[in-house]
Amino acid sequence: MKFNRTCDGVSRRDMLRAGTLSIGGLSLSGYMKMAEAGQVAPGHATRAIFIELPGGPSHLDTFDMKPEGPSEIRGSFKPIKTNVSGIEISEHLPNLAKVADKFAILRGVSHTLAAHRLGQEYVNTGSKPIPALQYPSFGSVLAKERPSIPEIPSQVAIPKVAQGPGFLGIRYAALETNSTPNFGQPYSVRGISLPGGVGVDEVKRRQSLLKKLDRRFADLEKDDQLLDGLDRFGEQAYSMITSPKARDAFDISKEPDSFARQFGETSFGQSCLLALRLVESGVRLVSLQLGGWDTHTDNWTKLKDNNLPKLDEGLAGLLIGLEQRGLLESTAIYVTGEFGRTPKINSRSAEGGRDHYPRCMFMLMAGGGVRGGQVIGESDDSAAGPRHEAITPDDVAASFYHNLGIDPTLEYDTNTGRPITLVRDGKIIQQLFS
Repeated sequence: MKFNRTCDGVSRRDMLRAGTLSIGGLSLSGYMKMAEAGQVAPGHATRAIFIELPGGPSHLDTFDMKPEGPSEIRGSFKPIKTNVSGIEISEHLPNLAKVADKFAILRGVSHTLAAHRLGQEYVNTGSKPIPALQYPSFGSVLAKERPSIPEIPSQVAIPKVAQGPGFLGIRYAALETNSTPNFGQPYSVRGISLPGGVGVDEVKRRQSLLKKLDRRFADLEKDDQLLDGLDRFGEQAYSMITSPKARDAFDISKEPDSFARQFGETSFGQSCLLALRLVESGVRLVSLQLGGWDTHTDNWTKLKDNNLPKLDEGLAGLLIGLEQRGLLESTAIYVTGEFGRTPKINSRSAEGGRDHYPRCMFMLMAGGGVRGGQVIGESDDSAAGPRHEAITPDDVAASFYHNLGIDPTLEYDTNTGRPITLVRDGKIIQQLFS
């Protein structure tokens, strides 16, 4: 799989915490833990799909176009009508234009963090990053509040997480696939899909050995947060490896060809199909990534030839597929980059490009109690900032949690006893749900 680099030269592979899911040592147990059930208020959605667009997509060339603006701002793309009267989006998003009634567009979202990693941490948690504390990802919070059944992971990242469990600890870390699926092919995830030559009986033998070792070293594991995240959860790894339900959930080749094709044949489209299968099987949150949006040069060629067709086909297929399976009303969807891009076109290449710009961006939300077919918020005439009051990543995070029945003002204690509010500064965007 290709890993995109951002302009600061930091590889996504280097930035993201890797998780090795090896059948040989059952090290999957280090990334899964059976959580205690939390007290959660009833919500509209019981599962979620978080789609991140690393690099920062241009709002002006996608969901917040300014066709009447001057040439140095508007770019070369034209808007097209959607199936919702009065809403227009980029001409290179024709499939999403046909299902605009299924998602809400947030415009004029604004913050101040123009560095990729800081922006990523912000949109992945709903809290501005600070050096002294690592906030947990949405998936880790959901894994704590809504644990899945033992043989199904609470959260899965395809292929990697952008934000770890933070102060919640490794017991709430994601299962990372470390790869993306291909159209029409069985999909293997180490630690769930058994490799050639290793049968379930062999896994059971190794599990018996691990239990003996666990008893031998039990006294060394007391009062240690890291070991607490590893010691008792070999059972979940074992359940997952030996469970046909878990292995079947990852096998996208079992989908009818007619259903799978509506997601497109790209790895992102097939990752969307896999996400659908996983939430259908009981996974609480699946995170996906579609990178390559760091378009300082050749912005329009990169968008129309690569990123926009992939996003358009995959996301539209996901929305339609969830609705066809009766899952859209129970699945909260959140799509975002870490920031937008500058209204003014630069001259770094013959075609030009757009630079980092956190003061104005778009986000998409769908599913659960979200009312689709609406635009919330507005940017000014040049998409340089919000026209009225800004929507913040904190507000969107609070709304995402609310859609999942989780109180965004919920308070946790760190392992040092420090009380931390889940989303301290965000307020629920009521219009999303009305």
